[in-house]
Amino acid sequence: MILAIILIISSTLGREIMAGRQPGLVSFSIIHFAGYLFFFLMPVEALVPYYHAEGHAAMVLVGLSVGTAITAQLIDYGVGRLLSKRVVSILGHTQYERFNRTIDRHGSWAILVFNLLPFSSPNVILVAGIMRFSLGRTVLISTGGLVGKYLTIVYLFG
Repeated sequence: MILAIILIISSTLGREIMAGRQPGLVSFSIIHFAGYLFFFLMPVEALVPYYHAEGHAAMVLVGLSVGTAITAQLIDYGVGRLLSKRVVSILGHTQYERFNRTIDRHGSWAILVFNLLPFSSPNVILVAGIMRFSLGRTVLISTGGLVGKYLTIVYLFG
């Protein structure tokens, strides 16, 4: 997994830096999308201040961040829903149980908090899919949390 992360970053952002070019929005989108897949957990929130400092518009970065995150989370949810318990071995039984209990206890609030903060929101979305939590509610709540998180990052670090 670490090798795949290194490959993704070096073939996008790394290539642009080595060529002396400004990092582009395509590299941003690819890295950010990959960071929201449950099997590539990366601290992609740090990309927003970096790309903003490179001259990209804050609202474009927020839009791309939310769009790529939701797209990846739809995949996470779908994998959880389709593969159900078989995917638990990838996530780990202990971690699955922890996320399952959190969603059972707090429902939509758990999804919101995990998307507002730099937590493992892809894993929560995966478990929401396994639990057959409402897709519409999941997407709506995730979007709200992600918008809040990225607007805060732009405000604090922009």
